[in-house]
Amino acid sequence: MAGIFTNFTKGMRQRWLRGTVFVALATVVLAIALCSIFIFNYYYSTIQTGLEAKARAMTDFFANYVGKSYTDYYNSAYRYTETFMEADRLELQFLDVDGSIMVSTSTITYGMAPNTQDIADAVESKQISSWVGRRTATGERIMAASAPMIYANGEVIGIMRYVTSLRLVDRQVFLSILAVVGIGVIVLLLVFSLNLVFIRSVITPVSEITKVTKRIAEGSYGVQIENSFRDDIGEMVGSINEMSFKVAQTEKMQTEFISSISHELRTPLTAITGWGETLIYNEHLDDESKRGIAIMLKEARRLTKMVEELLEFTRMEDGRFTLNIEMIDIAAELEDAIFTFRELLHQDELEFSYESDMDEAPLIPGDPNRLKQVFLNLFDNAAKYGREGKRIEVSIAMEGVFVKICIRDYGPGVPEDELDNIKMKFYKGSNSQDRGSGIGLAVCEEIVKYHGGNMELANTEDIGFLVTIRLPVSNTVVDS
Repeated sequence: MAGIFTNFTKGMRQRWLRGTVFVALATVVLAIALCSIFIFNYYYSTIQTGLEAKARAMTDFFANYVGKSYTDYYNSAYRYTETFMEADRLELQFLDVDGSIMVSTSTITYGMAPNTQDIADAVESKQISSWVGRRTATGERIMAASAPMIYANGEVIGIMRYVTSLRLVDRQVFLSILAVVGIGVIVLLLVFSLNLVFIRSVITPVSEITKVTKRIAEGSYGVQIENSFRDDIGEMVGSINEMSFKVAQTEKMQTEFISSISHELRTPLTAITGWGETLIYNEHLDDESKRGIAIMLKEARRLTKMVEELLEFTRMEDGRFTLNIEMIDIAAELEDAIFTFRELLHQDELEFSYESDMDEAPLIPGDPNRLKQVFLNLFDNAAKYGREGKRIEVSIAMEGVFVKICIRDYGPGVPEDELDNIKMKFYKGSNSQDRGSGIGLAVCEEIVKYHGGNMELANTEDIGFLVTIRLPVSNTVVDS
């Protein structure tokens, strides 16, 4: 459940980024691009329209002179340029049909041949034509409008051309686009700020809920989330609180039931085991009867072990689990457990090796009986699940401030998809070879945790399974 909520919050953040910020960014960029194109076209089309209108009006005015003679046209053009009132912002040029400037309000361009497309188009089409480009002499961006001067017989005898600099226009276009970009940035910041407020109002509560659901998933049943919400989140919190409460009730009932059944089974199992051990040495029984009693004893001992594990589990669940802490020689305790287990397996053909990398083992705080219980349980698992490998290796060494104990078998190992689950209570993997309770490893891990240590389970690189226990040398035992 915790994983689902974690993925949910991550998914919400991703959807927020994709669905809001990215969309807003794309929208603003598109709007800026469209506005920039509009501004550019607006300014340029306005200037172009103005130049063409002025050129059209002046060609109509000069039509009278063009109709008389070329000399009249040239003289009129010269006089007009001399008195041209807009020379500070426009350049007026009169060109011959070859495209050379005969008269100009600018002495720089006099006698030059611009050779631009608007001149050629005006001569060919006998219509006003415009052009935008750079002046060859200076590199300055300009706009020009060329109007053909036509005789009465329809022959073009010259071109009247208006030229204006685009420096101020380009500057105005740049400033306008910059203003649009600034507005776009402000809109993006506003969208981002509003969504931050939204995401905090949604994601932050969900993140807090996720933390609590993780605790519930880890076993803290009954934990309640403070519900101060009046929306869908409030309904979700209410459902989680109700679920946590019901799971806690179910867990409590389960623990009480297991504890009750375990106590009830303990007495008859003790009687069965006692009488079985007495009867098996009766000389008057035949071999078949003794074999049956041996099977009965084996099954009774197996059930007794299960009952003891269940009782340990219920003590941990309801807080009655205790440790008798003293300073112990951990290497000596491990060696005692190895000796005991070897005696139990004297009929099994298992090679049991032990290696110590410590010259003198340090004394550590611990409960010798509980730790021996852990060692024997892990040895038993290694013998059962690694029986095919015919070998168990045990080692002890120092690792920083921890004593590291490794128990390895050479069996088939555990499927990778089950590694995270095999320490869970009541979990039995696909390789389980007995009918146990499924809480042995859970009990072992709890005991190690109560000692302030940790227990890691992993498959080895080649073949087999490895259990690594780390116990602190200093006094970091959990208060039980």
